[in-house]
Amino acid sequence: MKLSRVAAFSSSLLLGAVLALTGASQAQADSTTGSVDYVALGDSYSSGVGAGSYDSSSGNCKRSTRAYPKLWAAANSPSSFAFTACSGARTGDVTAGQLGPLSSATDLVSISVGGNDAGFADVMTTCVLSSDAECLARIEEAKRYVDTTLPGKLDQVYSAIGAKAPAARVVVLGYPRFYKLNGSCTAGMSETKRSAINGAADHLNTATAKRAADHGYTFASVVSAFTGHEICSGAAWLHSVNWFNMSDSYHPTASGQSGGYLPVFTSHA
Repeated sequence: MKLSRVAAFSSSLLLGAVLALTGASQAQADSTTGSVDYVALGDSYSSGVGAGSYDSSSGNCKRSTRAYPKLWAAANSPSSFAFTACSGARTGDVTAGQLGPLSSATDLVSISVGGNDAGFADVMTTCVLSSDAECLARIEEAKRYVDTTLPGKLDQVYSAIGAKAPAARVVVLGYPRFYKLNGSCTAGMSETKRSAINGAADHLNTATAKRAADHGYTFASVVSAFTGHEICSGAAWLHSVNWFNMSDSYHPTASGQSGGYLPVFTSHA
């Protein structure tokens, strides 16, 4: 009889623990999906330039239905979702025009920014049209900017996000390396240029990761996700130079958004 009582008591404790854990797990799941207020900020890598299927109401910002913020929202059904990322955005554009939806209720923020400040488009134009020496000189100029000026501009953005959304989890996404070295490309830029461009992307990512960490934010690298899918890989998730649609050049394709950026963001959201 005593054993039965002990067994019954133990069973009830076990059942209670299971129910409690199940409830806690469900509550945790709810807190990370449906009840989340999510705001997506940033530049063209977040707006989805290169992925096509642009929302006509977003105009020149070219916000794509195939961009990782839209894909994440569709898969997780957050309680609210604001998508203000915009093609061509620099750090000052984010602080001046994208932070409106942020509030003390915001739970999750994603952002990619800094490439335009560092002169990414001009670097690529110089490297496509000019000599190795001119390309390398322009890259060194961009790297000096990343070392001396960009950190302060990133600080301004990250501080502004923190002031408006102090409780939010902020995920700062980086940029991919653009080229597979010694890959399948038989024409175009030299390996010297390609290697230097990859190094510049790494340099920018390193600087961005440090500023994000100093603000308590999560830096999410996409380099590994894009490995094997760079330009010259034979299975690229990035557009090469496109003379008929220059805005797509060196931006992720729809596959780059869904296969590269989305899983990386999801793992950190």
